[in-house]
Amino acid sequence: MSLAIGYGRFAAAVNSLLTVLFLVLLPVWEANPQSAPVKIAILGDSLTAGFGVKPAESFPARLEIALKTQGRNVTILNHGVSGDTTAGGLDRIDWMLADKPDIVLVELGGNDALRGTDPAVTEKNLAAIVEKLRAAGVTVWLAGMLAPRNFGSDYVVTFDGLYKRVAEKYQVPLYPFILEGIAQDPLYIQADGLHPNAKGAQIIADRLLPFVSKNLDDHAATVHRPARP
Repeated sequence: MSLAIGYGRFAAAVNSLLTVLFLVLLPVWEANPQSAPVKIAILGDSLTAGFGVKPAESFPARLEIALKTQGRNVTILNHGVSGDTTAGGLDRIDWMLADKPDIVLVELGGNDALRGTDPAVTEKNLAAIVEKLRAAGVTVWLAGMLAPRNFGSDYVVTFDGLYKRVAEKYQVPLYPFILEGIAQDPLYIQADGLHPNAKGAQIIADRLLPFVSKNLDDHAATVHRPARP
């Protein structure tokens, strides 16, 4: 047998083996597309939208950079709408789901409190948001807010506690206060006394990072992805 014929048969056998391996492994690769980033949508109000700062200075943009610095393959989708309430967020869930997020961090309720909305209404809306997202197969995280302190103790206690009640009812991770570390601090809040400036947005991202990192790992375990997607 000539060397050329022998080599040709060997190459054909290798090609056949590679074809079989490809057909066997293709479903696994398709089911676990490691190149696809984990999509985290943030359903929020002006705090998420980045009111008063450049888009690149908003906390979602800063958080995405921090996560990628950790080596995580993630994309953060900014679904913040200035002035939005929990009712508004509930109304636009279908629009947000068109982006096919894997995870949604719900950051809503601040405008409910500023308007003096009955905390029971806010709680009902948040519960409906969680239920609708779960029905769509999306992992849900929750970011809390505190009521203005001049609304009276009854309102404050009821409003402040609603996030924990929703989180416990649906067993979703809760970041207790989205403005932790910057609220009412003129170094980090704009002149309106409500919205973070660029430095404040960076602090929000820095403080959120451990919460998001931990829950990303928990999410990865449930969907059989590597801990660092």
